[in-house]
Order: sequence, then structure tokens, then C-alpha cells
Amino acid sequence: MCCDSDYVAGNKSQDSGIAEMEELPVPHNIKISNITCDSFKISWEMDSKSKDRITHYFIDLNKKENKNSNKFKHKDVPTKLVAKAVPLPMTVRGHWFLSPRTEYTVAVQTASKQVDGDYVVSEWSEIIEFCTADYSKVHLTQLLEKAEVIAGRMLKFAVFYRNQHKEYFDYVREHHGNAMQPSVKDNSGSHGSPISGKLEGIFFSCSTEFNTGKPPQDSPYGRYRFEIAAEKLFNPNTNLYFGDFYCMYTAYHYVILVIAPVGSPGDEFCKQRLPQLNSKDNKFLTCTEEDGVLVYHHAQDVILEVIYTDPVDLSLGTVAEITGHQLMSLSTANAKKDPSCKTCNISVGR
Repeated sequence: MCCDSDYVAGNKSQDSGIAEMEELPVPHNIKISNITCDSFKISWEMDSKSKDRITHYFIDLNKKENKNSNKFKHKDVPTKLVAKAVPLPMTVRGHWFLSPRTEYTVAVQTASKQVDGDYVVSEWSEIIEFCTADYSKVHLTQLLEKAEVIAGRMLKFAVFYRNQHKEYFDYVREHHGNAMQPSVKDNSGSHGSPISGKLEGIFFSCSTEFNTGKPPQDSPYGRYRFEIAAEKLFNPNTNLYFGDFYCMYTAYHYVILVIAPVGSPGDEFCKQRLPQLNSKDNKFLTCTEEDGVLVYHHAQDVILEVIYTDPVDLSLGTVAEITGHQLMSLSTANAKKDPSCKTCNISVGR
């Protein structure tokens, strides 16, 4: 973790070399601002008494405990920042401990460094809670560039498809007037992805078998498949966005793309948060025109997960049972990203 000031590793206030001294002002009314996925600004108020004696600030930063957390993880790792006293607000940024979309607690002490190198410190402030932000477009562009490296050559395809159980399609016909409805994306993929738990859409695939040029007959999501001509979902009236790049402790990688009808709520959501791709020229999914006909290609070496942000009527395609197997091990539902993979991680959290 670093600040706009220099810093050194600190110890707990009860450790040797640090003494309690009430004369130093205790920080209060702490404010956190300018929060990003790996940085924040912090400020507070102090009584003027002995203010001129302050040489350093101690900032104790910890991940907020939750019922599902590993109580032993990071237990012995110091998370205290000792920073030279600088004008407030002070920026805390660029530390391995800060992850996107994560709840933290923070408390502050004022300190005065003595000639012998020891510190006298104030009492701790109250504890404040805050949550870091999602990846910004800058971070997503870094992920996009890493994904481009391994995308591979482009293969022609003609249909998007969606596998589900028979009961899903029966429900759509009976309760939604034959139209598949967008639902909120789960938390699979990168922890900092701005679409997880927020973007509403319908998942489709477009991968083809190398030898047949057609969709594979196996699926992890159900034995019934809805197929729709590619031009019904992806055409000059839609925008294409990059959403995520991840793996699940496997050799193969996933790229999430979003297709949104121009001007739709999904399009507005993505325009503010995701890098937009040129539909005719990118490394993952293209729509070009040849002799007056739309032609489609997808990347061979990554598995594309395509989110379409509007309802899709079943009458626009066909539903049929697949002849292959239901490979549950390939499901990405709420799948956690491998934080150690050098191919698909960037340096600002996971």
C-alpha cells in the first residue's frame, strides 16, 4: 500500500517502541472519498492541541469479517500503514491488500516520532467501514489486451445458442409470453467486474466444433437448446462490449462479451462501464458484410460467453433436444476466477 507520502512498515500500538500519550489529538469524523478498485482518499478532523507535534499517521486497514471468510487468512499479515503527516485528504493506493468490490474497516492514530526512533501515539479513532469500487474502463482495457493475446484465429459461425432444461423453456412459454427474459448476471469471473450482480441479460454461446463448424452437441447447462440466427442478435443495430476475461483453474479461458441494442437500457449501462468493441474488427466476435450478406466469426482459442441485454422471443429461433451429454463440470455458474493465473489477471486485485 502506498500514499502520496513516504511510508515504512508499522507495528501494533502495544508493540515495543510505541507508547501511548493522550496529549496527541485523536482523529475523528473520518471521511473516505474518491474510492476506486484499488485506492481511496482519507481525511479526518483533529483538535488543534499538540497538532504541531504530529509527524506521522498510523492507518489500520482490514478486510471486514464475514461469516464465510477464512479466519486464518492474512491473520498474521500487518495491514498498518505508517505515513508521514501530509495535508489531508491523503491518498492510499496500489497495495496487494486492496481488492475491488471488497468491504474494509479503517481506523487512524496520530503519532510523533522521537529522536530515538520510537513513536508516541494517540488513541485509535472510531472504526469506519467502506467498500472498494469495481474495475474501471482502464482496468477492463488491460484485461481486454491480455485476452487479445490468446484469442487465436477466427472461425465462421451462423447461430447463437442457449442450453437449458426443458422446464425452463416451458416456464418461458407459460409465464413470459414465449419471451426469454434478462436476469441479473451471477458473480462468476473477475471479482472486480462491473457487470457481476448488476447487468441484466441472457447468456448465449456461439462456439463451434472445429471439424464441423457447428455448435457442439454437449453442454453443461441442459439438454434442450434454443438456436437463433446470428443476425437476429448481432447486427448494425447493436453495440458490442468487452465484459471480462477469466479462467477457473483450467488451461482454457473465458471471455464475456455483451451485445446490446443501440439506445437500450443495457446499452446505456455498458457505455458507462465497459470498453466498446468495433463489431467489424476485433479479436473475439465480428459481424461483417460480404456481397450484401452478414458474415460472422468467433475466436477459436477462448470460450465466448455472450450476454444479450434484451428479451428474446422463442419464435425467433428453434428449441430442440441435443444428442450429446450434459457436462456439468464445464458450468461457469458463480465460478471463481483463478487469482494466480498470469494470463488473465491484472495487478489491481482479482
